[in-house]
Amino acid sequence: MADQKSAASQRLTQIKDFLTMNKTATTIPWDPDCTRFPTRKELPQIQGAPPEAAWVWGENDYIGRLNLLTPTRVAAASKEIRTGEIVPVNLPLDCPKQPAFGREVFKHEIKVLHENIAYDDLYVLNTQSGTQWDGFRHFAHVPTGSFYNGTKGSDIVGPSANHKCSIHHWAEHGIAGRGVLLDYRGYAEKKGINYDPFDYYPISWEELYQCGKDQGIDIRPAAQGGDIRIGDMLFVRSGWKEAYDQKSPEAREKAALRHGSGKDGEDGLRYAGLSQEQKTLDWLHDCYFATVAGDSPTFEAWPTHEDYHLHEYILALWGMPLGEMLDLEKLAKTCREKNRWFFFFTSAPANCPGGVSSHVNGNAIF
Repeated sequence: MADQKSAASQRLTQIKDFLTMNKTATTIPWDPDCTRFPTRKELPQIQGAPPEAAWVWGENDYIGRLNLLTPTRVAAASKEIRTGEIVPVNLPLDCPKQPAFGREVFKHEIKVLHENIAYDDLYVLNTQSGTQWDGFRHFAHVPTGSFYNGTKGSDIVGPSANHKCSIHHWAEHGIAGRGVLLDYRGYAEKKGINYDPFDYYPISWEELYQCGKDQGIDIRPAAQGGDIRIGDMLFVRSGWKEAYDQKSPEAREKAALRHGSGKDGEDGLRYAGLSQEQKTLDWLHDCYFATVAGDSPTFEAWPTHEDYHLHEYILALWGMPLGEMLDLEKLAKTCREKNRWFFFFTSAPANCPGGVSSHVNGNAIF
């Protein structure tokens, strides 16, 4: 009976697709060129995977939502290039001077090959000490200890280590497509909403929706009548870089070295970011963003006040690259001046076999 219902449902989808000229993803592995994908509530349960896992691109897939950056979508996104103006989104490698979460300080040394003739660079760094992509090896689904597509800690380190979910897979595929900026900081200042980007402040879905509306954008997915297309890359400005620039070196270091949970009045790392509410999860999933990114060290409001993190869903369950500490100041200024919130975006992750994460090396192009 269940098989009959499934067959009938699939047949109904085929008829709808024929009438609407759509192509719906129904069979795993999904075809990235499909024009309609299941919502979060419609995700199929995958045998051996945690609930809500969207491990749908194939057994040996390690690029997740980057599959959506198909040649057709990249070519369409290139039409956002009109003036050719380039806006980089990368902080200097030594910014912040003191990284948070106990990460190592960036060190740079000049190596003399031949005095006055030739020189080399020597870097000592943590790829997540500044503008970064969180790779799929970075954060697991905590209850099951599963990284994206069933990768485990033993795949990352130890005698059985391999290249599952290695960052080099992203580098080999490439990242380019249409970006969209939600300048929440600019919207909040306009509306008289006061908050400290260096303190816990959850930005709700409703606030992001109103921010988009103020910019002239409907942030709902196109399937629901909005302006977000499958494969778009999301950027959210919370104002972290703006606040960082206004702090003294001593205040910056003190903020980065805070200890404790950050909850219930206890000191600890605290940052503004997206809320962990269910509407936010639905939106992030159902828009089928290829990537998401922000300007703070956490992207999501930190610390989470739920029993889960957005990181678990974005990275481990959905396979969506997550960017943090991007410099969105000039990008926001450019978007506002041009009254254009969509742009072409490129990123070149490090081609490091076995790597966990990477600097973004990103440019927005107008």
